[in-house]
Amino acid sequence: MASHSKSPRRGRRGRLLALAVGLAASSLLLGACASGSGSAAPSAGAAASYGDISVQYSWIKNEEFAGEFYAYDKGYYDEAGFSEVTGVAGPDTGVAKLLSGSVQVALSDAASVGAAVAEQDAPLKIIGTTFQKNPFTILSLQNGANIETPEDLIGKKIGVQDSNASVFKALLAANGIDESELTIVPVDFDPTPLINGEVDGFMAYLTNEAITVELSGYPVTNLAYAENGLPYVAETFTVTDQYLAENKDLLKAFLIAEIKGWTDVFQAETTDTVDVVVKHYNDSAAAGDLTFGDLDPEKTAKAIEAEKLLISTDETQANGLFTISDDLQKQTLASLKASGWDLKADQLFDTSIIDEIYEEQPELKDYLP
Repeated sequence: MASHSKSPRRGRRGRLLALAVGLAASSLLLGACASGSGSAAPSAGAAASYGDISVQYSWIKNEEFAGEFYAYDKGYYDEAGFSEVTGVAGPDTGVAKLLSGSVQVALSDAASVGAAVAEQDAPLKIIGTTFQKNPFTILSLQNGANIETPEDLIGKKIGVQDSNASVFKALLAANGIDESELTIVPVDFDPTPLINGEVDGFMAYLTNEAITVELSGYPVTNLAYAENGLPYVAETFTVTDQYLAENKDLLKAFLIAEIKGWTDVFQAETTDTVDVVVKHYNDSAAAGDLTFGDLDPEKTAKAIEAEKLLISTDETQANGLFTISDDLQKQTLASLKASGWDLKADQLFDTSIIDEIYEEQPELKDYLP
């Protein structure tokens, strides 16, 4: 039976690229064992058997992984031929763990992966993406700094988690702002410093802290990265080049299970999805993973609806969940280039598996109710 990891995980979202750098040099030596249990394509008339894989989540086990939770509960991973799919709680980009071979798939983001590829020639590929638009934002209070444009960042104190520093710098670079023009204040993921006025802006998620602060009674302003120079993909399904080359059938089966899980998110009642998320979150807390108190069902419901706006677009409605159109690839690469990471599409993306899935099973495109 596919299951979650039961071991404690206490990283931070966007683990420092330096960790990946330290492991990159050894990744080639570890490549032979980085492919997990390997792919065992079924013979004619036989069921597939892919064994165990580990998947690194980018964040704690909340609504960001509702589709994965449905894949567990509905048995989609089991049907796909996996004896166990271990979901590893974040925060973590997964870059270092992919390179070391300790996980086989990571739900990451184009900035973290692109930086590793561009700066260290890391052998990584994005094979699909959950979020068509990245959810990062600079959160501010309407009755406070009310940061509406990138220029409004100048002269302000901006709270940035140390592990997210490179992504924030990418926002500055994309908008021609020098770090010396503002003050970066190290913070954790709790937005209390923003509410208390210790910072003017706070690096956050549109689907998380932005909702938390608003539900606390503070009208907010969002400076969304996707609308201000960085429209790159996020919650990306990322693997090493070697794992991709050696396990295409396995990854195909895995992505089909994921498509089915996220289809349930769109087709189920939001209240039902909230119940699913709360159950898995509580299981994660019991296992010792990083959590932030009890989940608020109202906030979780709002977050699920906000996520849908990042996941479902005209392109996904035409092409299917997780697809990355040529235009979206170009936008992502332009975002990375503005941040100093100049890559070509084939250095970062390989959509051959997701494209093949929808060519063979076009009915999977119909994820909307």
